[in-house]
Amino acid sequence: MGSTGQLGSDAVRVLLSRGHEVMPLPHEVLEVADLEAVRVALRAIRPDVVLNCAGYVRVDDAEDQAIEAFRINAIGALNIGKVCGEWGATCVYVSTDFVFDGEKDTAYTEADAPHPINVYGASKLAGEYLVSQSCNDWIIIRVASLFGKSGARGKGGNFVETVLRKARASETLRVVADTRVSPTYTVDATHALESLIVSGGRGVFHATNEGSCTWYEFACKIVELAGIDVRVEPITASDYPFRARRPVNSALRSERLERIEGAAPRPWVEALKAYLQENGRTNVS
Repeated sequence: MGSTGQLGSDAVRVLLSRGHEVMPLPHEVLEVADLEAVRVALRAIRPDVVLNCAGYVRVDDAEDQAIEAFRINAIGALNIGKVCGEWGATCVYVSTDFVFDGEKDTAYTEADAPHPINVYGASKLAGEYLVSQSCNDWIIIRVASLFGKSGARGKGGNFVETVLRKARASETLRVVADTRVSPTYTVDATHALESLIVSGGRGVFHATNEGSCTWYEFACKIVELAGIDVRVEPITASDYPFRARRPVNSALRSERLERIEGAAPRPWVEALKAYLQENGRTNVS
C-alpha cells in the first residue's frame, strides 16, 4: 500500500532486486479507508505480507484536516490490519518519530511511551494501536526524517533535494538548529524491514540510521558532501511558521533492531553519502 510514496517506491525497488515477489498498490488503485476495497484487493493477491506505507504525511495541514489524517492513518491502518487478520498475512505498518513529545534528552527507544503533541502524530499512534489490536501477526516500524529517491509526494520532495536545489541556486539556506532528528535513508529502512520479515521479528521497531543531528547540521553536511559553497544560517523553530507543534527532540534509536541484527544500522552520514552517490549528486568517496 502506498507504493508510489517515498518509502513505498524504494521498498518496491529494493525488495524486487532482492528476489521477492512484489505487487505494488498505489493510492490511485486502492483507497485504504474503504474496508471492502481492501478486502477485494487482498483477496485477489493473497499476499503473505502486506506493507502499509500509505499515509497522510502533511504535518501542518493535519492540524486543520484531522478527520482526513485519521481516516487514512488510523482507519486505513485498521482496515488493512483486519483483512490481514482474516487472511493470516503479516501486517506491516509504517509509523513515525512524531508519536513522541520530544521532552527526552536522549534518543527514544521502543521502550519509551509515546505521547504525540500534534494531530499527525496522534493519527499515526492511533494507527499503531489499531493494527496491534486487529491482527495477530504484525510489525510496526517507526521511521524519521526520510530521504529517498522519489521524495515525499505529500511534501513536494525530500529535505536533501530541497537543500541541493537552493544551494545550487546560490540561495542562503536558513535552517532550524534547535530541533533534533534521525535522518533515515529509505533504502536502509527497507533493508531493516526485510530483515525483520525474514527473521520473524514482530512487534514495534525503530528503523532509522544510527545517530542524530539538527536540521541545520543535516543541511551543512549535505552541502559539504555535495561540494557546494553556500551560506547555511542557523535559525530557531520559532522563526519558522509551523502550524503544528514539533518535538524538540525526535531522535530514535533502533534498540530492538540492534538486538536482532547484532549491529545498529549504518550512521546517517554514511547513508547520506550513499544516497548522494547513488543518485549522481556527488563524487565523494
